Amino acid sequence: MNSDSDLQIAGDILEVPHLLQTPREHPATVAEFVGLARSLAADRSLWEHLVRYDASSRWYHRLLTVPRTPGSARAGEPPIGYEVWLLSWVPGQGSGLHDHGRSSGVLTVLDGTLTERTERGTRALTTGIERVFAPGYAHEVVNDALEPAVSLHVYYPGLTEMPMHPAAPRCEARTEPRTLTA
Repeated sequence: MNSDSDLQIAGDILEVPHLLQTPREHPATVAEFVGLARSLAADRSLWEHLVRYDASSRWYHRLLTVPRTPGSARAGEPPIGYEVWLLSWVPGQGSGLHDHGRSSGVLTVLDGTLTERTERGTRALTTGIERVFAPGYAHEVVNDALEPAVSLHVYYPGLTEMPMHPAAPRCEARTEPRTLTA
């Protein structure tokens, strides 16, 4: 043996089927849905030519709809396995406070900066940032910037409802100090 290694593989490793996982037709884990969002975001040729900006109403486009694998839906579940939406946001446009019903999701900012508001606070979402959320997660997404923004949204199962919530009262800034009493 004229090898610097003691490890030798006899035969073709691809001929050992028990060592290989069956490739999935569709994403099935959070990581796989994030991977799908990242791959779509990275391929601008798939979405960039579709983007439109509309100052009078929010613009959105369903980029992809993938049906459930036959027989995988439980009674009462939607037939859509997952779907991908492309949204544009001109300055000042927002979604209103909402959740996504029974759907989980991945939100990826493709261009620009968006602001996400939840009961826990406010965060800036810049290009490349991803947010993963579970069913029932309520948030408001707004373009508070001076430039337009574009985002990609993956929903699993496909979006069948988007319940709106009453807006939470916002705290007003105070210019004079307040004294707290015990």
